[in-house]
Amino acid sequence: MNTIELNSPVELANEQVIGKSDSLYQRFTRFADSQAPNSTGWFMGSLVWQSVLCLPVPAFLMFYYHAPVWVLVITVLLFFSNLVAGMCGSKIGVLMNLLIGGTLLHIAMVLAFVL
Repeated sequence: MNTIELNSPVELANEQVIGKSDSLYQRFTRFADSQAPNSTGWFMGSLVWQSVLCLPVPAFLMFYYHAPVWVLVITVLLFFSNLVAGMCGSKIGVLMNLLIGGTLLHIAMVLAFVL
C-alpha cells in the first residue's frame, strides 16, 4: 500500500534556501574571510596600488585638466585611511572595501574630468 508523504514547511524552507544563489556581496564576504591569513599581503598590495596608481591622479588632473583641490584632498584621505586601517589591524574586508572603493572613486574622478 502506498502512502502519501507530505513535505513539512521546514523542508520546503530548506529547499528554497538551498536553491537561492548567493549575492555578489555574500560571495565577496566569503572570499574576504578566506583571505584573512593573507591580510598583510593585501595591506601591502593595497598600499602599493594606492601609492603608485592613485596618488599621481590628482597631479595629473590638476595640471592637465585644471581639477579643483578637493581631488587631492579625496586622494590623500583615501590613502591615509587605507594606511591607518591596515596598521590598526582592521578586518580584511575593510581593507578590500577601501581598495575597491578607492579605485572606483579614482576611476570616476578621471572619467569626470577627462570626458
